[in-house]
Amino acid sequence: MTQQQPIAVLGGGSFGTAIANLLAQNGHRVLHWMRDPVQAEAIRTQRENPRYLKGVKVLDGVEPTTELPAVLSACELAFVALPSSALRQVLQPVSGLLAGKLLVSTTKGIEAQTFKLMSEIIEEVAPQARIGVLSGPNLAKEIAAHTLTATVVASEDEELCRRVQEVLHGRTFRVYASADRFGVELGGALKNVYAIMAGMAAALGMGENTKSMLITRALAEMTRFAVHLGANPMTFLGLAGVGDLIVTCSSPKSRNYQVGFALGEGLSLQEAVDRLGEVAEGVNTIKVLKAKAEELQVYMPLVAGLHAILFEGRTLDQVIQALMRAEPKTDVDFISATDF
Repeated sequence: MTQQQPIAVLGGGSFGTAIANLLAQNGHRVLHWMRDPVQAEAIRTQRENPRYLKGVKVLDGVEPTTELPAVLSACELAFVALPSSALRQVLQPVSGLLAGKLLVSTTKGIEAQTFKLMSEIIEEVAPQARIGVLSGPNLAKEIAAHTLTATVVASEDEELCRRVQEVLHGRTFRVYASADRFGVELGGALKNVYAIMAGMAAALGMGENTKSMLITRALAEMTRFAVHLGANPMTFLGLAGVGDLIVTCSSPKSRNYQVGFALGEGLSLQEAVDRLGEVAEGVNTIKVLKAKAEELQVYMPLVAGLHAILFEGRTLDQVIQALMRAEPKTDVDFISATDF
């Protein structure tokens, strides 16, 4: 692959824009695809993504476009930053152009009907593509502001990992590699659920001890679930596990935290989502995650509790009290794994 060949970023949201800027900052020409021609024109003329990343200059090396087939024909490497709900419908019509491409999913979500992760959907749509995922404690606004940040690229394809490290690694952005694509991606999807609960706890003025307990038990719970499905437990001690969980559960910049905070202030779920104005993947994930945990008989009291809050009329205080009444067992799973 020549240095002159452009790199594609699919998706005009905050993270897609931040990644496009990172690539351009590293000297790459970027074809930034988005569906909305008005948004593309705004970026082209104002050099800013006013809807999703207001106040951040989009570098000249980023070329917004609405021509997806042309983008895919021109690029070998593409970062897929589409909402989970749109991923399949955007990629399916151009599946014939994806064979042999390096496709890196940055979306942290689970498809409701199938329980497939985003890279598994890409694999289904483009079975001959080379696939990886990018995940970690990566708040888009901080990346765009050049805050020191680290991420994980995960794939069984070592050459893909090296390529992503080469194009993204820079002065303020460090890229680590992992072979556990499933674990890295599942961690990124699961932590969104717990961030909603953390936001609620903050809005309700719960103590630091309480918040720490929720985050730590969330890590135990998501690891237990992921390992049951075949992930490596050590993945969850890294950036894509505990790292991403900490930032998402403690930062007001996190979309899922913001939804939880609004719920804690007394807004309805719909009002909270409307106020955010962007997709909070944790809301989409909670229903399918609860159903899957029950199907697999994996003990996930925080997931069940959050589901009760969002969809069954319970309060966070009631859920925490129920958790406190559960019989305490071991602190760290995989020494002896079962309970809260």
